[in-house]
Amino acid sequence: MTEGIATPGGGWRRAEGPAAEQRKGRRGGFRPGGGRRGEVPMVDDVEFTSYYGRPIIKAPVWKSPDVPLYLFLGGAAGTSAVLGAMADLSGRPALTRVSRLVAGGGAIASVGFLVHDLGRPERFLHMLRVFKPTSALSVGTYILSPFSAAAGATAAVELLGWFPRLKRFGGVVAALFGGPMATYTAVLLANTAVPSWHAFHTKLPFVFAGSAMAAGGGISMVFTPLAEAEPARKMAMIGAGIELAAVRRVENSDSIVVEPYHVGRAGKLMRAAKACTASGLGLAVLGGRTRLGAVASGTLLAAGSLLTRFGVFDAGMVSARDPKYTVVPQRERIAARENGHAAPVTR
Repeated sequence: MTEGIATPGGGWRRAEGPAAEQRKGRRGGFRPGGGRRGEVPMVDDVEFTSYYGRPIIKAPVWKSPDVPLYLFLGGAAGTSAVLGAMADLSGRPALTRVSRLVAGGGAIASVGFLVHDLGRPERFLHMLRVFKPTSALSVGTYILSPFSAAAGATAAVELLGWFPRLKRFGGVVAALFGGPMATYTAVLLANTAVPSWHAFHTKLPFVFAGSAMAAGGGISMVFTPLAEAEPARKMAMIGAGIELAAVRRVENSDSIVVEPYHVGRAGKLMRAAKACTASGLGLAVLGGRTRLGAVASGTLLAAGSLLTRFGVFDAGMVSARDPKYTVVPQRERIAARENGHAAPVTR
């Protein structure tokens, strides 16, 4: 079963030897070029191939930029809806209006990118014919649909100035679905067989939740007068902190499937995302109570959130195409079972 997957003596065969033993006993994360200083590389340099040159798993057919934009806009819209409901209940009309418009605009735009990725609008309607609690895609469809309808309608009546009671009702409904909207996409990605998504199924929801809070709060900061913008600032700062901490936990994993987050285009996107998010967080703390500081920090936080979604998406697609990210973890789990040890897990 080994022929045709890797060159003889290399790749996952070597991963069962001394390098794997040292990897099992160490803590810390992957560092491009061979782990931390003084450590043996995770896997020796080797060209992995598969039967007939095909990937071992089938990569998702999702397209970029449609899906990353859908992930970003849906998350920002979800947290903005929650922020709008809170602002409405606390008597902040300017923040309420801005948050409702961000939520409605983001919801409609996200659905547009999703439909564009599907290719035909009727495909989205077909997804509503069946509800399967065991399917993340099916559950997500029934989160997206009522959320986008409530958020879009609330934004419309907000613009028109009609039906104030309907605005409040629609805002509450959108807020109820806003939290799940901000995180279900992480569950959707992690529920696939894509190695660099599935391995971090317990961490990606925190990455996406923090990223969504940073984006929703940051965008609302930009367009809200300072007198009412404090809740948006606090949401953005908390979200940025969660995002940075969760991304750090992903990137410090010992598993080989973390490699795509560090190298290539995805690595550049993740580094840029962290720079924007960290800068935006620092600026929000130090200067977020000034108009210029609020605009600058909110823009940086939204940009960091957007780059995070693109980086996570690209890392997963790379791991789906390269056989080593499927083979090496499988061989390590088999070796661990044969040796009577628990299979290595990502930390």
